[in-house]
Amino acid sequence: MEKVKAKKHLGQHFLKDESIAKAIADTLSLKGYDEVLEIGPGMGVLTKYLLDKSVTTRVIEIDTESVAYLDANYPKLKDKIISEDFLKYNINQIYENKQFAIIGNFPYNISSQIVFRTLEFRDQIPEFSGMFQKEVAERICEKKGSKTYGILSVLAQAFYDTEYLFTVDENVFIPPPKVKSGVMKMTRKEDYSLPCGEKLFFTVVKTAFQQRRKTLRNSLKTLNLSDKLREDTIFDKRPEQLSVDEFIVLTQKIEADGVQS
Repeated sequence: MEKVKAKKHLGQHFLKDESIAKAIADTLSLKGYDEVLEIGPGMGVLTKYLLDKSVTTRVIEIDTESVAYLDANYPKLKDKIISEDFLKYNINQIYENKQFAIIGNFPYNISSQIVFRTLEFRDQIPEFSGMFQKEVAERICEKKGSKTYGILSVLAQAFYDTEYLFTVDENVFIPPPKVKSGVMKMTRKEDYSLPCGEKLFFTVVKTAFQQRRKTLRNSLKTLNLSDKLREDTIFDKRPEQLSVDEFIVLTQKIEADGVQS
């Protein structure tokens, strides 16, 4: 079967460097799960290395041409190709509350959404690794005090330990993207429960960063906080000055003030 042509509207850039594909596959520890889901496998450059491992590999792919190519070229994937949109698909149709890892050379136009979707299923996903646009991979792993530290950084690091692994040059893709790529990994924390309301925590983080140049006293006005709470010195800070733990403390203070979500 002829090779698949990359489709711009799907953000496809096919990796052609086998050593990088193997290095991405090898980022998985294979501990605590025996199922792996690859998102956006394309023509299977990463898939072939996953299929060599002692886990069950499934792939989810929205591009019907890629699905046909995988079906024709990877007999080990028989009945393990999910022709769906990961962002809309209910993974429990396959995994039924089982633990599984996620990996992929992610389409850059939806990579942040893939992380947010992973956080929704964090109870089932102990490990996540893959390739992003370099600045997105860096943002997920960034610590407080940086201009790139934001919603994605705080929410991912609340539940996972994040690690930027290596940078990938543009010329190893067909077609080459206009930006460098980065491979990062998220490993779920041993205790990933929050000592505050999770829904309120998400609300506080997202609301704070929507006006990141303002102090928290101004950016969190919409939460209708009491005047007494707003006098707390934590509200003198801007959101990028707060660590994940400080955002948890902030949420606890807001909860104690009577705000529920």
